[in-house]
Amino acid sequence: MSNAPRTDDDEWAWAWASFMAHDRHSDGRFIVAVTTTGIYCKPSCPARRPKREHVRFYADADAARGAGFRACLRCKPDEVGRDRIAVARAVELIEAAEEGIALEELAERVGYAPHHFHRLFKRATGVTPAAYARGLRARRAAEALHQEDSVTEAIYEAGYSAPSRFYETANARLGMTPSVWKRGGAGVTIRWTIADTTLGPLLIAATDKGLCRVAFDEDAIQLARRFPAAEIVQGGAALAALAARVVAEVETPGRDADLPVDVQGTAFQEAVWQALRAIPPGETLSYAQLAAAAGNPNAVRAAGTACGANHVSIIIPCHRAQRSDGSMGGYAYGIDRKLVLRKREGVKEQGE
Repeated sequence: MSNAPRTDDDEWAWAWASFMAHDRHSDGRFIVAVTTTGIYCKPSCPARRPKREHVRFYADADAARGAGFRACLRCKPDEVGRDRIAVARAVELIEAAEEGIALEELAERVGYAPHHFHRLFKRATGVTPAAYARGLRARRAAEALHQEDSVTEAIYEAGYSAPSRFYETANARLGMTPSVWKRGGAGVTIRWTIADTTLGPLLIAATDKGLCRVAFDEDAIQLARRFPAAEIVQGGAALAALAARVVAEVETPGRDADLPVDVQGTAFQEAVWQALRAIPPGETLSYAQLAAAAGNPNAVRAAGTACGANHVSIIIPCHRAQRSDGSMGGYAYGIDRKLVLRKREGVKEQGE
C-alpha cells in the first residue's frame, strides 16, 4: 500500500468488510481513519462503525498521522506494529534457541508481561509459544530422521535435550515412533473405505489415532502411494463409525468439530490448519488472514499452498478460505464442490 488514502469501494471492499467484521487478523495490514472524528483506528476497534463515505484507509499509522488524523485512545492502533515486531522477534528467539525458552523469559526479552504476551502470540500465530516450539522441534526431528543414521543423533540434532523429551510427544506429533518414522511408516496400519456422498465418492482413511486422508476421487492405490511403507487394510467396524461422521460433515458441514486427525505438516502449515478448524461454519477467512493467523502476514501464497496440502478435506475446512477480494479461490477437488460446501454452511458469495 502507498501512503495515499484508500477510498475506492470496489478495490478496497475487502478492507471495509474486515473493518465491519472487527477482524483482528487484519490489524496491522491497514489503518482506518474517520473523517468526522479525525481519529484513526485498527480494523478490530470495538467502536461504533461510521458510514462508508466517512472512512479512509491508509497503509499504516504514520500515513494516517501525516494526513492529520490522531490515534484512537480506545483501540490504541499504534501498539499493533509494536505487537507484530514482538511476535516476530519471539519467533526468531524460539527458532535460534538450542533448548526451549520459558514463557517468562521470552516475554521479558520482547518487553511484555508473560500472560499478555501469551495471548498476543497465540492471537498472531494461532498457537502458543510452547506449541510453536514443539512444532518446530518435531519438524526438525522428522527431517533429521530421514538424514541421520542414528535415531538418537537425529533427536539431539532437532534440539531435544534428551531422547525421553522427544518420545513424550513423538506419537502426538508424528503419529508413530521415531524408528518407524525412520523406516517410512513401516508397521503402521491404515484402514480405508470409499463412501458415497452427494458430492461424489470420498476416500476416508485413518490410523489408530485419527483420520490421515479424506479426499474426493481417490482410491486405495493412490492411498498406498502416499503411504508406501504402511499396511493398507480395507474397512473395519471402527472405521465405519468414523466414516459415517465424515459423511455427515459433507452433507451438513460444521456439525462435528471434534473428529480426530493424524496428519503432519510444517509448523506454518499446521498453524494454518488450526486456523481453518477454528473458523465457525458459515464464515470465511482470506488467505492473507490465514497467513497472519499462522504468524507470517507476508506468506499469503504459502497459506494458499498449506490449504492445498491439506490431507483431510472437510475435516480441515479449507473450503472456508478465499481471496482477499472475496472470490472463492481454488480448491483441490473442484470449485463446484467448494461452492456447494459453502452454500450448505450459509456463506454468501459475491453477487448474491
